[in-house]
Parts: sequence; C-alpha cells; structure tokens
Amino acid sequence: MAETNEETAPGSGDGRETTDEEWRARLSDDEYEILRERGTEPPHSSDLLDISSDGVFRCAGCETVLFETDEKFESGTGWPSFWDVAADGSVETRQDTSHGMVRTEVICGSCGGHLGHVFDDGPEPTGERYCINGAALDFDPEN
Repeated sequence: MAETNEETAPGSGDGRETTDEEWRARLSDDEYEILRERGTEPPHSSDLLDISSDGVFRCAGCETVLFETDEKFESGTGWPSFWDVAADGSVETRQDTSHGMVRTEVICGSCGGHLGHVFDDGPEPTGERYCINGAALDFDPEN
C-alpha cells in the first residue's frame, strides 16, 4: 500500500481529475458523503455485511476491484471487514487525525475516495482489519 499525505483531499491534486460536480452527478448522496467528504455510515446499516458468496467488492466511485469475498470476515464491528486487499495498489493509506484520534485511513488507489480505516487487530495471515463503509463499495458476484 502506498501512503499519501493527509492534507491531500480525495481526488484533488493527486492525478485524480474528476470534478466535484461530476462526483455529485455520479454518486448517490450517501456515496458522495462517504467517498468524497470522508463520512462514515452508521454501524450495521450496510447490506454488504451478510455477503458471503463468491465475488469482488468494487469502489462505488470508480469500479476498481478493492476486495474479494475470500478476504472478508465477520469482525463484529458493524462494517464490512477484510483481512487483505484484492491487489497491490488497489488502496492507499494515510494518517487520519480527525475526531481526536490517530488512525490509518484507507482510500481507493484509483479515484482517491475515502473507504474507511485499517487497524492491526485482524486475523492472520495479515493481522489487519480493513473496516470499510459499505456505501463506498459495490458487490459484483462471481458469474
């Protein structure tokens, strides 16, 4: 994973050229709030929590494959959780100091959209827990 500067807003100044107006037209209100404004959905609100069938989870902003169901696990946190990413470079991380905490933010490696956070309390083999907003993802079942 590449780490980016926390001052860089998603999609601005880092080669991601989609305008705010284009994002607003492309995304639902919930997707926009999370992906472009670094919001968080309420816990247990995502339909993706119960997905266990084979497939991939794509960025709702740009359709980049981010995670696979083989990497998904039940964390008990209320958000879809994964122990690894689908491919190197599919996500990037940066330090997030909002809300009086220091966390590691996860953003889409293609469009810079905010996805959630990664923590070091996940299962083996990585020990990581990618805690991801369901509204930032689209599920594409295996055909």
